[in-house]
This record gives sequence, C-alpha cells and structure tokens, in this order.
Amino acid sequence: MVEAKIGIIGGSGLYKMEALKDVQEVQVDTPFGAPSDALIVGTLEGTTVAFLARHGRNHHLSPSELPFRANIHAMKQLGVEYLISASAVGSLKEEVKPLDMVVPDQFIDRTKNRISTFFGEGIVAHIAFADPICHKLAGILADAVASLNLPDVTLHRGGTYVCMEGPAFSTKAESHLYRSWGATIIGMTNLPEAKLAREAEIAYATLALATDYDCWHPDHDSVTVEMVIANLLRNATNAQKVIQETVRRLAENPPVSDAHSALKYAILTQLDKVPAATKEKLGLLLKKYL
Repeated sequence: MVEAKIGIIGGSGLYKMEALKDVQEVQVDTPFGAPSDALIVGTLEGTTVAFLARHGRNHHLSPSELPFRANIHAMKQLGVEYLISASAVGSLKEEVKPLDMVVPDQFIDRTKNRISTFFGEGIVAHIAFADPICHKLAGILADAVASLNLPDVTLHRGGTYVCMEGPAFSTKAESHLYRSWGATIIGMTNLPEAKLAREAEIAYATLALATDYDCWHPDHDSVTVEMVIANLLRNATNAQKVIQETVRRLAENPPVSDAHSALKYAILTQLDKVPAATKEKLGLLLKKYL
C-alpha cells in the first residue's frame, strides 16, 4: 500500500485538492468498516499526502453518520503522522467574520451519538486530552495562513470549537449559551476526529473556515444553506492554498509531537489479558507496545 505521512480531511465544500499531482484512489478496509470515501493519494509541493472527503465526495454523509473510526484508522494504515482537518464552522464572536480562519486549540463536546474511541471490548485506555490539538502542527498551520495574506481573511490563533451533534443548526438559546461559555466557533465534526487521532498517535490540527455568524447575531439573518454554500466555495479556494503552504512547511521540518506517543501511559489493561480478537482488531495501534 502507498504511504503518506501527511493526511488531509476536507469538510463541507472541500471535496478534492486541485493541486494534487500523480493522483491515485486507494480503497482501504478497516476493522471499523469503510471510510467516508476512497482516500486520494498524490503529491502536493513534492510531498506525498492522503486526502479524504469527510462527508464523501458527493456530500452524502451527515455529521452523525460519519465513520470517524474508519476514517482515522485508514489514515493510520497509510502511515499518516500529521492530520490537517479543514472544516466549515459558524462564528460565535463578532470579531470572527465570515471567511475568517481560526486555528482552534480547545474543544467543547456537545455530541450525543458518536463513538469517539477505538478502545473497549476488553481493553481500556485513557488518553491525556487537556490539549486536544497538537500545538506544533497548529503553529505551522497558522503560520502558513499568516504568510499568504489572503484577501478578506483574518487569522485567529487559538480559540474554542464547540462540537454539536447536528444536523440542525443551533437554536438562538444554544448559540447564546455557547457565547456565554467564551466559545469561538461551532461545528459538527472535529472533536471525534481529534480524540481518535490522539488514540492513533497522529498529530491533529484544525483549519476552521467561518461561513456565518451562527444565529446569535442580531444584525444578520439566521443561517441559511444558501449563505453557507456561497461562503463555502470561497473558503474552499482559500483552504487549498493554506493546506498547500502548510504541507510545504511541514515537509521541510516535521516536528515531534506529544501525540506520537499518546498511548505510552494511557493503556490500563495488561496487554496479555486483552482478548485475542480485540488485540487483533487494534493491532495497528498496539503493535509498538506489544
């Protein structure tokens, strides 16, 4: 199987990377079912990368339906060590305008129906998750945004991403609640990815692309799909430029991330007591500790 150290997950509006060269589709089977779509492997800035359309290239999967475990496991199978997630979000702060980019450093979990761990079935692991984003990867990502001077785009370094269940957007009461918590942006997908990436010992960072002001803003209409789609298209063009520059910088100087050894002290179950079927299922994650 082809290998790629850098993975990209594209969210709403970002279903492919135009700049990818020598492209091939890779079908990956995982113990957790099929990923959202075939992984697209190609070269970007001379570096091999793996790209996955989070909702499928035809956007047929809702946030609650996403095969998060399969997606992250597939990236791990390809050898991914750094994962960049591009995601559409709503803004919860006046200063984060539509088309702005946020590289968040925190999450709040408001999901209800997501499986966000690979573990269970006879093995227990508790990863450290106080800092859910790899700050080294996030720094490279933010520096890439800053270096491009994109028109109509302001960069916001740090911030809190509220991950809600969806697929409906927030009520006004919810939107005001999240603002009272000091949250910066709201989306529906990134927290399960971040948790699973950490368990898979993959460094993870989010490029959040603001499409709207959620529904709290008194001077703006409530979110409509039309408004979101118009901004998605502009965001997708900008996101591809940012990802290309991030890949270039990352390939030049790949950092050692704390995420790369996240399981070292996380597994509580003695591995010789883990059921054979579970050990086999999680072999890709456990092999360096067996």
